[in-house]
Amino acid sequence: MKKLIIIALAAIGIAACSNQPKVMENETIHNIMTRVSVRNFTGEKISEAQLDTLLRAAMAAPSAINKQPWAFIVVTDETKIAALGEALPFSRCSNHPAVAIIPCGDLSKAIPGEMGAFWINDVSAATENLLLAAHAMGLGAVWTGLHPDMNRAKMVQDMLGLPEHIIPLCIVPVGVPAEQPEIKDKFVPENIHYNAW
Repeated sequence: MKKLIIIALAAIGIAACSNQPKVMENETIHNIMTRVSVRNFTGEKISEAQLDTLLRAAMAAPSAINKQPWAFIVVTDETKIAALGEALPFSRCSNHPAVAIIPCGDLSKAIPGEMGAFWINDVSAATENLLLAAHAMGLGAVWTGLHPDMNRAKMVQDMLGLPEHIIPLCIVPVGVPAEQPEIKDKFVPENIHYNAW
């Protein structure tokens, strides 16, 4: 009887394994591997529900000591988006995104002292979540850098009235894609070192 139970359990285990998707067929992995930077948009609006999902995904990111030292400036006003695009052409805000999201570090929530710079890691993780969520929803987005170029960061602080303790990391224009960039395979085996250099 004991032998039959063991055989039955083994059969169940094999069946369960055979039902598992191959790594590249996994929906999450596929989303990561196929995400591209979209720099041109149709100008179509996105829904409040889509925007809410993007922001919830961003804030689901990990952060050091769970400080969550982030703030998100959501720019939906077309005049302000155009002004960002004019002042910062690299931001792609002139290319008709539905919204420009500016992930920021909130230094009032950061770890005190020299460890405070972990906010950069935390807000970067949130930004990547935002990009992946946009792609999963059929939207396009691109990460355009501000920090550590403090001239760029200060320009955004001034334009949007941000207090000194709110540091903009980047601008992420999001919208309905007006282009389909080629997916790039960025895997380089030479960049991998096991156990030591």
